[in-house]
Amino acid sequence: MVALLAVVGILVAVFVGFNIGGSSTGVAFGPAVGSRLIRKTTAGALFVGFGFLGAWTVGRNVIATMSSSIVPAAQFTPIASVAVLFFTGASLLISNLYGVPASTSMTAVGAIVGLGLASGTLNQALMFVIVSAWIVAPLICLCIGVVVGRYIYPYLDRYIAFTTFNLHFIQLDRSGVIPRPSINQNASLQDIVGSLAVVIIGCYMAFSAGASNAANAVAPLVGSGGSLTVNQGVLLAVGAFGLGSFTIARRTLETVGDDITELPILASLIVSVVGGTVITILSSFGIPASLAVSTTSTIIGLGWGRASRAATLAELATPSPAGPVVDVSTGALVTSRAEDAPASPTIGDIAREEESPKKPDETPDIPDIGAEGPADIDERSLFNPAAAKRIVTMWVLTPSLAIVASYPVFAFLL
Repeated sequence: MVALLAVVGILVAVFVGFNIGGSSTGVAFGPAVGSRLIRKTTAGALFVGFGFLGAWTVGRNVIATMSSSIVPAAQFTPIASVAVLFFTGASLLISNLYGVPASTSMTAVGAIVGLGLASGTLNQALMFVIVSAWIVAPLICLCIGVVVGRYIYPYLDRYIAFTTFNLHFIQLDRSGVIPRPSINQNASLQDIVGSLAVVIIGCYMAFSAGASNAANAVAPLVGSGGSLTVNQGVLLAVGAFGLGSFTIARRTLETVGDDITELPILASLIVSVVGGTVITILSSFGIPASLAVSTTSTIIGLGWGRASRAATLAELATPSPAGPVVDVSTGALVTSRAEDAPASPTIGDIAREEESPKKPDETPDIPDIGAEGPADIDERSLFNPAAAKRIVTMWVLTPSLAIVASYPVFAFLL
């Protein structure tokens, strides 16, 4: 019976890791694949490689926290381990059904908290630290996004361009016995530097995803004391990531525009750097946190920062129905003025194979803050308080549901 439960636990862990790999690969390398800088197979290989690096170095700290620090490792019996992984997998289903980037990490911790409450072994001091990080990290990402969007983004967008190639950035000459790689002839030096930045930041996101998500798939099995060692858990998690990266991730890479439709590639890279850095820092301290929540908070902050440039701080302190707004689901500036169209191609343009807005021959000066005047607002794209409420509610609700649902299960089992 114990051996059967161990096999079931490993299968459930593979299922969780499979879904994580499929979704995270699209987030990390969607801009690079959409811009034809790399191919889908290359994206999968890079995600597995850098995800392994993140899981093997920083990620083992998170595995240690979730497998033995929130509750004692002895509490992770084979049955309890399978139950925790079940609730973690269920969170992926909930987030997909509601279209909200709910946190697998937060829900996995919620299931473990249910186990700790039922057994009376919950480390309350550590949970206070973890919950505090869950509150502070999104606020930091939001604030950074606002500052960058309001004061820095226009200058980056003016001087940094990203080209969407009709052919792949790296071409293979197969006329000889050995294929010879060459750079796309249409690429300028600026394109080469920008392209390398897109790919490097994608690799950094893969590193962050491996650091934060490996524990979600295998921590209960490591905590059970006999199923897996930490090293074996890392290998199992990354192997499951790879299954998702080379299969279902191909679909998420194609449809990434449905999730962040009008987010310019430059903005998506800023979001990746900010969100990935915050999560990597937390993971290094062994704190399980959500990459999805951090990146979404950065998107909202960046979009609002861009929108708020049309008003001074004094004007922002006095709300006006006709003030600048932002679409919370995309972080995009809501306006119909031609000069506010993103200069760099958006992921939505790439996904729909449409021509992206091009920079004019003579780039206009960047207006001073508060000097742009009111915009003609598209009522259909106004800031949606209901959408913001739904996102935040799901962030709170999914781990709470995991606690409420898992507590009676563990109370019955223990």
